[in-house]
Amino acid sequence: MLTRLLRTSLRPYLGQIVLVVALVAIGAVGNLYLPNLNADIINGGVIKGDLHYILRTGAWMLAITLALGLLAVVGVYFASKIAMRSGADIRAAVFARVQTFSAHEMNRFGTPSLITRNTNDVQQVQIFVLTALTMMVTAPIMSIGGVLMAVHEGAALTPLLGVSIPLLAVVIGIVLKLVVPQFRSMQGKIDRINQVLREQITGVRVIRAFVRNDSEDARFKRANVDLTSTALRVNRIFALTMPTVMLIMTLSSVAVIWFGGRLVNEGSMPIGNLTAFLTYIMQILMSVMMAVMIAILAPRAVASAERILQVLDTEPTIRDPERPIKVRDVSGEVEFVDVSFGYPGSERPVLNHLNFTLHPGETSAIIGGTGSGKSTLLNLIPRFFDVSSGTLRVNGVDVREQQLEELWSTIGLVPQTAYLFRGTVADNLRFGSPGASDEELWRALEIAQARDFVASMPGGLLAPIDQGGTNVSGGQRQRLSIARALVRKPALYLFDDCFSALDAQTDSRLRSAIKATSQEAAVVIVAQRVSTIMHADRIIVLDAGTVVGYGSHEELLGSNDQYRAIVVSQVGEGAVQ
Repeated sequence: MLTRLLRTSLRPYLGQIVLVVALVAIGAVGNLYLPNLNADIINGGVIKGDLHYILRTGAWMLAITLALGLLAVVGVYFASKIAMRSGADIRAAVFARVQTFSAHEMNRFGTPSLITRNTNDVQQVQIFVLTALTMMVTAPIMSIGGVLMAVHEGAALTPLLGVSIPLLAVVIGIVLKLVVPQFRSMQGKIDRINQVLREQITGVRVIRAFVRNDSEDARFKRANVDLTSTALRVNRIFALTMPTVMLIMTLSSVAVIWFGGRLVNEGSMPIGNLTAFLTYIMQILMSVMMAVMIAILAPRAVASAERILQVLDTEPTIRDPERPIKVRDVSGEVEFVDVSFGYPGSERPVLNHLNFTLHPGETSAIIGGTGSGKSTLLNLIPRFFDVSSGTLRVNGVDVREQQLEELWSTIGLVPQTAYLFRGTVADNLRFGSPGASDEELWRALEIAQARDFVASMPGGLLAPIDQGGTNVSGGQRQRLSIARALVRKPALYLFDDCFSALDAQTDSRLRSAIKATSQEAAVVIVAQRVSTIMHADRIIVLDAGTVVGYGSHEELLGSNDQYRAIVVSQVGEGAVQ
């Protein structure tokens, strides 16, 4: 999984990767050459008392060291750029994929998990790339080259390597076997703690209102302790790993000095060669230490890569058709032809055999009890869900045969939960029409009955809006959301119970203003209040996902018992006599 992800994300930076590998390789070879020069200084300079040889060779060592330092700086610089840019590309790819997800895919992954995958998981891959570009190239060169140079300097001591290196390999193998499952588990627990934290931040008012602080603290503590215990298990393994590796390295050094000292004493090995051999064995063991570090990072990077690829490999259930049909007449007309819909895994459909047409130039209203399928019906029109059977046409073309962006460009949607983005009032209003002028924004605000309160805000159109619109009231959020849809001037308006926070007078003025300015568009209103929809041209009454009434307010009062019951429950029996 990690290899496949890196092969895709690092392909644009192949030239820079080759440069980094070359620089790191040159640096590793240079580091292998330095102990040999040090041995020459001892054997040819110190022992013989040749100061000139010591200075000349030492100057050469100093020049090589400075050059290696410069190469290391340049190599790390480019390695960091590659890691950060590839990480940015992966984040952009994940974000772009998530933007294509339907509600089904969003529910499958969950918002907290998607956030973790696009932040923490990508960061783990970035860290691995940076480490791999610097250490993964150095480690094999240093280890293989170190063995060859050590054999050249002291072949008699070579058997010691046959003991220490396999021991270190066993340690690395055990570490990998133990930590890989733990890292996979840890990423899932990070998802969980993000979910709990997100719920508690979003629902802080409800938590306080119901005095649930203690229970929510306990819930967060359980998630936190679960993550902490997993992290501690991993760190305990690493806490034992590093002393074990250091013990093997120290014992190897002691063995080299012990046996090498005897060879020097016997005159079969020069003291400089012993010093070089000791340096080479330390370099070999340091390269193994690098391998340990890579082994520490690799399992978590592998787990993160798997989670990232799960997102990237997920094909959205709702996507553009291979051969989209171009809409010729954008009228706003919506036609339901024997449409049924059921959520994946549900036992029964939510909507059953719907047949009606929403005409341009008319206001159509949808009303029914809670759970009757009103919002679900509305969500089928912009193709947030695909119909289970039947045909749904917008502008005369089946929505499944239209390009999604072209379909959405003809619709002005005001969702049930009004959501504003962080920025200014103007930024939010121009969300659907970036080129709208200030005059058009003020006109939309006037129709949405929001001009007065926006004008009273410091800065007017430039007044700041917090994330989610938390610095304005619920009714103001709804009116700004309605104004945002009006700025777009679409052929089809979809109002999903977005008048609920408005008082009766504001509601009436708003509906009258919308009707006057959208005479050629099709307007669809989902509402709970009869007063909101009683003046609509057509009213659709839903009951358990089935159309049980279709007509004007007056027609339904005289012919439809369900609609009459709704009216009576809200305005009283006397109002319908």
